[in-house]
Amino acid sequence: MSHLTDASPVLIARVRRIAGQGAAVERERVAGAPCGKVLHLVAAVRGAVNGLVDEIIAEHLEAHVAGRGLTDEARARRCRPAGGDPPLLQIGCCHTDGLERCRA
Repeated sequence: MSHLTDASPVLIARVRRIAGQGAAVERERVAGAPCGKVLHLVAAVRGAVNGLVDEIIAEHLEAHVAGRGLTDEARARRCRPAGGDPPLLQIGCCHTDGLERCRA
């Protein structure tokens, strides 16, 4: 995900905060905290992960699908994963009609 390099410090900080939240869930479970407190912490982790996913998807779409000046050929080339890996799930990919595997 080379297009995320510029935002890397911000994304890494988010990932570290999420890791801290996960550690808090573990601490509370080990300490025998009430279910409500643990569920509240887990909901916070889920919200943080969802926000991270949203940000990464937005970066991906901007870089590979909606970027200004991208030709159809460039979009097709950027839609494929590097190294001959199998196609990734591409949300809104130029080769799909929605939520399905990239056909490029």
